[in-house]
Parts: sequence; structure tokens; C-alpha cells
Amino acid sequence: MSRRSGILEFAVLGLLRESPMHGYELRKRLNTSLGVFRAFSYGTLYPCLKTLVANGWLIEEPGNTTEDALAAPLTGRRAKIVYRLTAEGKEHFEQLLSQTGPDAYEDEHFAARFAFFGQTSRDVRMRVLEGRRSRLEERLEKMRVSLARTRERLDDYTLELQRHGMESVEREVRWLNELIESERAGRDLNGSSSGEPASRDTTSGASGGLPRPGDDPRPDTPDDTAT
Repeated sequence: MSRRSGILEFAVLGLLRESPMHGYELRKRLNTSLGVFRAFSYGTLYPCLKTLVANGWLIEEPGNTTEDALAAPLTGRRAKIVYRLTAEGKEHFEQLLSQTGPDAYEDEHFAARFAFFGQTSRDVRMRVLEGRRSRLEERLEKMRVSLARTRERLDDYTLELQRHGMESVEREVRWLNELIESERAGRDLNGSSSGEPASRDTTSGASGGLPRPGDDPRPDTPDDTAT
């Protein structure tokens, strides 16, 4: 299994832990709530769902709304398939949440992990945050060394681009420092004392206390009938 497909499986299980969804709704949540998976198409999502079903982590159920029941025979299309997390799937997702290996510190994987911090224990959050910070500090040092070696050979625009990259990493390190300080002090993101783990807020996506981005500005093109 590739790293990217593993991230998708993790995010799908996390979203379905909140509530069952059909494929179109799930893809929209991946795009708008997490903001990590815009490049994933239905051609990638549905094979992932099939794999999770085959593993026993999801089950497929027919859509049960009146709208679904009426629309299917009129259009000649199959009813929407709703995906529901099984008990085994919930247990598997909780195992994934507890993992703090090097993959959790990489850019895209960290973003997915962070989106589900509201469902993650404090000690695991700390290990992931500190691992991410360490990874970025290593990256920043390499960037500084590289810039020092090549500065004289770079034109102004290339030099400015490298500086911009370094500043982006430095900003994230400062952000991580603030998060780590809050976690150590036992505070959640709004500065108040939080429980263990932080409570979920399903009205703001999978991220618990994180703000939910606006809807994807691109037009939706539902394709809910794939199974």
C-alpha cells in the first residue's frame, strides 16, 4: 500500500467514524473539511472504499431516503451506497490514531493526522507535534546550508523563492511551538482547559476544534452511483 493511499484510508475511516456517508458526500468532506485531498478523484476514492469493505472495516448499505428510493427507478440508476464503519473498522482507526512513527511527521500525513487530533489522546498528540517540529527543524537547517552554499550562484528571483520557502518552514515551527506549549499546559486551542482526549465537534468537520474551511469553490459534479 502506498503512503498516499494509506493517508486516504485513514481519513475515510476518520470521517465515517462521525457518521455514515455516501461516496459523493465523503469526497466533498475530504475536500472541504480537511483541505488535504483535492487531488483524489472518484476513481481513487471508490477503490479505497472497496478495499476497506473487503477488509471488514466498512459495510455498504443502500441509501434509505425517500428521495433515493424514488429517484433510482425513474433514472434507471442504482440507489446511492452508504458506507458505515464497523466495530472492527473503529478499532483499526483507533490503532492508526495511536501510531506516531516517522510517516506521521511528513507534510500530507501530518495534515491528515492533525485534522483528527480531536479524537487523539494528548500523549499521542504531543509525540506527533514534537516529531513534526523535529522534522521541520532538520529541513530548515538543510535549507540554510544549501542557501549559504549556492547564494552567489542564484539570481534574485530564485534567491527570493528559497527565502520564501525558509520563512514558511520557520512559521510552521513557531506554530508548532505554540501548540506544544498549549498541550503541555493542558489547554485546548481556544485556551481553556480540555479533557482527555479533546471532545469532538461534528459541526466543524473532523478536526474537533479546528475551523471548517469554506465550501470548495469548484462546481460539484455528483457521481454517487458508483459502488
